[in-house]
Amino acid sequence: MTTADLHRMTGAYALHALPPDEREDFERHLEHCELCVEETAELSATAARLGLATFATPAPVMREQVLRRITTVRQDNPGGPVPTRSVGAARRMRTMSRWALAACVAAAGLGGATVWQHQRAEEARGQARAAEQSVDEITAVLTAPDARTSTARLADGATGTVVVSGGRDKAVFLASGMERPPSGKVYQLWFDDHGTMRSAGLMDPDRTDQAVVMAGSLDGASGMGITVEPEGGSRRPTSDPVAVMAFTA
Repeated sequence: MTTADLHRMTGAYALHALPPDEREDFERHLEHCELCVEETAELSATAARLGLATFATPAPVMREQVLRRITTVRQDNPGGPVPTRSVGAARRMRTMSRWALAACVAAAGLGGATVWQHQRAEEARGQARAAEQSVDEITAVLTAPDARTSTARLADGATGTVVVSGGRDKAVFLASGMERPPSGKVYQLWFDDHGTMRSAGLMDPDRTDQAVVMAGSLDGASGMGITVEPEGGSRRPTSDPVAVMAFTA
């Protein structure tokens, strides 16, 4: 796989759409490509906005227009012209670009399908405002100039990504494909203060894919962990960690 091919994987990676071997290749590439790190963070922020946009209904014609354009739209190489590629690599990357675009369309369609009843309008508006504020906080971290990303495989094929911004003094955890916790339980996030765990809030037990702003400031934390706790959370971890991730230096 060439460097040119790796440059074109930012969109698929942001949507967790790469197979394991290509994801590993791309994550090694991220260690020394600032352009791809920046573009991946921006695309992750866009995906988060699409997934959380529960108060907008796209026009019915949008799906037809996007599907028609999938065959002609390709992702540009970050920071410069597109290098020459082999026929096989070009075909593979065209397929991946279509996959990423289709995933975006699906996220927008699923997120925008909510119908509110009139008697719940005020409640819905309040939820929308809260969701918008959450998206803005997530986007601020994901697009911060100093954003640092760490990704780990979780149980049963799930993926966890933590994005840390020292300038924002915040961290965002993005989960993809996490199993729901047992009944009466919830996933709790923790900051790892060099061996001491500090609560960073709870995840939504009903969602397998979500982006969460970790509660509290970084305050020098070296990493994060996830445990399964009783509803409402715990003051200290009471179970073995589901995941432990170090923050990228």
